Amino acid sequence: MLRYLFLLSILTLIVSCGNPAPQTEAMVTAETSPAAEVATAPQAPSMPRDQIERTAEANPEVINEAKITPAKIKPEAPTKPVKPAPNATKPAASEALASSAPVSAPAPAPIKENSAPAPTVTPSSKSAPEAPAPPYAAPAKPDHAAFSTLLGKYVNASGDVNYAAFKKDEAKLDAYIAELSKNSPQSDWSRSESMAFWINAYNANTVKLVLKNYPLESIIDLDGGKPWDVKWIEIGGKTYSLNNIEHDIIRPRYKDARIHFAVNCAAASCPPLPSKAFTASNLNNLLASRTKSFIQDSRYNTITAKNVQVSKIFDWYGEDFGDLRGFLNKYTRTEISASTDISFQEYDWALNEQ
Repeated sequence: MLRYLFLLSILTLIVSCGNPAPQTEAMVTAETSPAAEVATAPQAPSMPRDQIERTAEANPEVINEAKITPAKIKPEAPTKPVKPAPNATKPAASEALASSAPVSAPAPAPIKENSAPAPTVTPSSKSAPEAPAPPYAAPAKPDHAAFSTLLGKYVNASGDVNYAAFKKDEAKLDAYIAELSKNSPQSDWSRSESMAFWINAYNANTVKLVLKNYPLESIIDLDGGKPWDVKWIEIGGKTYSLNNIEHDIIRPRYKDARIHFAVNCAAASCPPLPSKAFTASNLNNLLASRTKSFIQDSRYNTITAKNVQVSKIFDWYGEDFGDLRGFLNKYTRTEISASTDISFQEYDWALNEQ
C-alpha cells in the first residue's frame, strides 16, 4: 500500500510540472522585458538523494523522467534591441550585466563641408565701437605741366597772348584751374612749391577772366574798372579775388619784390606773361630772368645815364622794392647814379593781345 501511495505522489508531481499555472499580466511583462530574457531559467525541483535511491530500486523509469539537476540554459543573444517596458526610465540591472561588450556612444552626425560656423553672440550692454575713420588724405600737389603746355602754345616771346585761339582750349584751362581748386598748398609744402602755386593761380585765373569775357578791349572794362576786387576764385574751400591772391597771400607771405614781374594783369604795360608755368624747381631762376628781362625792356622802362623813366609798378609798390635805385642797378645795363632822378611812365591798360 505504501508503495502505491508513493507512486501516486510521484505521478502527481510529474503532472504538476507538465501543466504550469496560467501566467498573470505581471508574469507576461516580466517575460517580455529585457530582464526576463537575460535572467537564468528556473530550475526544476530536485528529490532528496535517499528518496531517489529507493525510487530507483522500485521504478527506474520514473527516475529517468525526473532529472536530478536540470542543466542551466544559456540565453541566446537577442537579434535586435528589445523595447523597454512602459514607464521604464533606464534598463534593468540584469540587462546591463548580460552583455560584456562596452556600450559605445552614438556616432556624431557628419559635419557638412563648407558650412559656415554659427556666429557667436556675446551679449553686451555697450554698443559696438564705430569703425575708425580712414586716415586723412592730404591734397595732392598739382601738376603744372598742363598750364605750361597752354602757355607755350598761345603766348609768344614778347608775352602777348593769342586769346582768340586760346578760347578753343578753354576747357583744358578750366581743368587745370579745377585741379588748383582741389589741391591748395598745405603746411608740409616747401616755400617754392606754395609760391609757384599761387603765382600760377593768379595768372591762370586772369587768363580765364579774359576768355570768359572775350572779345575784350581792356580788362578794366570789367566790373566798373575793378575786376581784381571781385571774389570768384575757389581754392581749398575758400573764395578769393585776384587782389586777395596778390596782396593778401603772395606779397606779405613771401616778401619777394620779384613777384611783381611774375604775375600778369592782362594789360599791355603789365610785365609779360611767361610762356611756361612756374614750378618749385624753376621758381628762383624764372623770377630772376623775368625781373631782368622786364627792367631791361625799353617797352616798359627807359634807363640812360641822364634819363630814367620806369614802370608805374615801381611807384605803386615802392615799399616792396625799398631802395629803388639800388634794386634797379642790380639788373640794368647802365648804372643809375645818385644824382639821376627817377620818374614813372603812364600805364597802358589795353589788352595784352597778339
